[in-house]
Amino acid sequence: MLIVWSTLVFKALHISTIALWAVGLIMLPLLFRAYRPQLSDSAYIRFRQLTHYSYVRFLTPAAVIAVGTGIVLILLRGIFEPWLFAKLALVSILAVLHAYVGHMIVQTAETRGRVELPPPYLVLAPVMLVLAGILVLVLAKPTLAVEWPQWMTEPQAWSVPRWVPI
Repeated sequence: MLIVWSTLVFKALHISTIALWAVGLIMLPLLFRAYRPQLSDSAYIRFRQLTHYSYVRFLTPAAVIAVGTGIVLILLRGIFEPWLFAKLALVSILAVLHAYVGHMIVQTAETRGRVELPPPYLVLAPVMLVLAGILVLVLAKPTLAVEWPQWMTEPQAWSVPRWVPI
């Protein structure tokens, strides 16, 4: 009974933090449209504070909690299916996009209007595609036929190398 309740709690936390992470990855590139070299000092400070604190205090904690609760759910439910590995690959791409958004925030801080940021749709399009892919994999749970090599599915009779301390 405890496993059922803890699974429900972790699943609710996982879904809600994924939603927050997704909103942040959509919101921040749209905020970059306000970044211009002509910004006044007060407008630039507001822009910097909004993007920096949104990334550091909102987006990154949501991402960390989403990934952490996802790992706990995998271990609680014991799901090790090919669709899950495909989802994890898409989540890793989402993490790379997350880091790229952070890189763009750092560029706006270090250049004070001298950097040319890409248009928002160049960041939003991959984010939306990855989020859609994750949603399809999670909801459909397709049967993916993966032919693993024999050495990955069966124990091998190899001894531990001598240079490894035991």
